[in-house]
Amino acid sequence: MSPDRPSLDEERICVIGLGLIGGSIVRALQAKGLGDRIDAVVADADEARRARELGLADEASTDIATTVAKATLVVVAVPIGAMAGVFARLATALPANAVVTDTGSTKLSVIREAQAGLGESFARFVPGHPIAGTERSGLDAGFAELFEQRRVILTPTLATEPQALARVEALWRAVGAQISEMDGAHHDEVLAATSHLPHLLAYTLVDTLARMAERTEIFAYAAGGFADFTRIASSSPDLWADIVTANHDAVLPVLDRYIGDLAAVRAAIADDDRDTLAATFLRAKTARDGFAMRRS
Repeated sequence: MSPDRPSLDEERICVIGLGLIGGSIVRALQAKGLGDRIDAVVADADEARRARELGLADEASTDIATTVAKATLVVVAVPIGAMAGVFARLATALPANAVVTDTGSTKLSVIREAQAGLGESFARFVPGHPIAGTERSGLDAGFAELFEQRRVILTPTLATEPQALARVEALWRAVGAQISEMDGAHHDEVLAATSHLPHLLAYTLVDTLARMAERTEIFAYAAGGFADFTRIASSSPDLWADIVTANHDAVLPVLDRYIGDLAAVRAAIADDDRDTLAATFLRAKTARDGFAMRRS
């Protein structure tokens, strides 16, 4: 395998976790006929049986050590709260020169846990985060097209070996993704604003309305705008509680700013200040329209 032009066809790939992201990686690789071998590690025997029924791997197992021993490229696609335990179990099982990457939504916390757990193998760890997903989870949630033309952020550290980075880039390009690189801290700040805060708002709004005495009538009359805004509140609560907790240093400042802006909007409503409201809404519409045009 050339370090300059790594071939995914020569990689023996192990995906740890077959939820939406891990399952989509496997399906995309299978759809394109890529990877010399694709194995998977899942949480329990029921998931292993279901993975075999779905044909999601050459071998699906609950045993990390045995499965990883066959791998040259390992993708850790478990929830943020499970990362540390997986890295610790990988440390003694990784073959020489095997590369490890992850799909976690926060990066500084994952980098710390990988450094502590992987030991000497940390130089072959490439932190990553695909900016793709839906509110669905579980073995049936994945689909092969999830990463097509979607951005994947890689946050290599000063210790990351160039060859390891090249091999992970080859993986993501193979499944259709567009790759960006940035510092881990900057990643966490950006995602706190664009992903973690929106989930906080959606969960909190639905919870607020659900606890109101007249909630049955409120939900009965909720229309498309409510459904669109709150769709992501159907995501896994445990997963998002872990993400927000892990990234609290970046989440709190942007949350505080939003609370301050919301207080200003409240004051404008209380003062019947239509001009301030209209100016705020216009700025928001202009920014949102620009975002939509860039995505089209």
